[in-house]
Amino acid sequence: MNVLVTNIQQLVNVRRESSLLRGKELAELPVINHAYLSIKDGLIFDYGEMKDVPRSEGFENIDANGATVMPCWCDSHTHLVFAASREEEFVDKLKGLSYADIAAKGGGILNSARKLNDTSEAILFDQAWQRLQELMKLGTGAIEIKSGYGLSVAGELKMLRVIKRIKEKSPIPVKATFLGAHAFPLEFNEDHQGYIDQIIHEMLPAIAADQLADYIDVFCEKGFFNKEETETICCAGIKSGLKVKIHANQLSLSGGVQVGLKLGALSVDHLETMDEEAIHLLAKSNTIGTLLPTAAYFLRMSFQPARALIDAGCAIALASDFNPGSSPSGNMNTVVSMSCIQMKLLPEEAINAASINAAHAMELEKEVGSITVGKRANLIFTKSIPSIAFLPYAFGSNLIDKVMINGSFI
Repeated sequence: MNVLVTNIQQLVNVRRESSLLRGKELAELPVINHAYLSIKDGLIFDYGEMKDVPRSEGFENIDANGATVMPCWCDSHTHLVFAASREEEFVDKLKGLSYADIAAKGGGILNSARKLNDTSEAILFDQAWQRLQELMKLGTGAIEIKSGYGLSVAGELKMLRVIKRIKEKSPIPVKATFLGAHAFPLEFNEDHQGYIDQIIHEMLPAIAADQLADYIDVFCEKGFFNKEETETICCAGIKSGLKVKIHANQLSLSGGVQVGLKLGALSVDHLETMDEEAIHLLAKSNTIGTLLPTAAYFLRMSFQPARALIDAGCAIALASDFNPGSSPSGNMNTVVSMSCIQMKLLPEEAINAASINAAHAMELEKEVGSITVGKRANLIFTKSIPSIAFLPYAFGSNLIDKVMINGSFI
């Protein structure tokens, strides 16, 4: 279906090129006021000011009635496939137990792994598919999904098959990440090398044979995988044709950033704990620092030093970290608002970090993330808002009126 959208109050994030933004560029958000946008075969075809609106033969006319129109959010870090929620651990946290305390008694990731391994592939798919539908209605138009709750050959491959099925069925772009190195299963507590060998010699060959993943990720953290183990696993992933992402510096200065940069990681994610050296090294690299503010919020940790990262010249993205243990929400509108309120991003910086830069963090910058001719018409239509700043400002309101995916409203 070909569509001509008219009477757009503001057409946001209009770009001829899709460059990765850093430093002062992140605060530059190109907008056309009183605009039109045409869509052909599900792709952005043309746009401009209403005074220049073209004839619409062959196009269905849609009156935006003063809505602000912007590209859908790109969520580059999620754990969308899981078997059950973990609200009982939420209560444990309220009673004073730490993330590490809960993990030490078999909770956390190991809890999710037990439940996932007892759940069928069909049920896992149905659960994840319903979650994805909800996120699309909240404005997510591209998503990355990790494994990591299997922690066994059968469990990890089951998760990745579910993600592959989602990718094949989904109307939005989906990227798959292998995160077998999310935690050590209980049976390998005293034999870390045994589990690493299982990842390298059993999981990775099966993943490569069935093309089940785009990326490899490791939770590089004290009590999980140290930097040497992280490098070993990532190098094996690279040999299997996977690009690197790393859970880095969430709970401590784990060295995950340095390992990621050494291996040319596409992104290093979390970054709650950063020092001047890690910030400086990241700023000099092509690696994206993906910030997950809702995880810091849920765990009551210090938020990521976003201003220091931006001012140093780092390329940053925003993502939800949607998972049952530390960020049980995939609402990117909340992520954007929280980034402004708690990390002092300007609204323009937050929108760019959650769209065009986040698209880069999934290598989808040619498909999504901006209003650019030839990209998918994955678009958010807002309710009437006075300005762009109102989006993060009115954090408790649902300001999305409609969402368009591939040129059709959902």
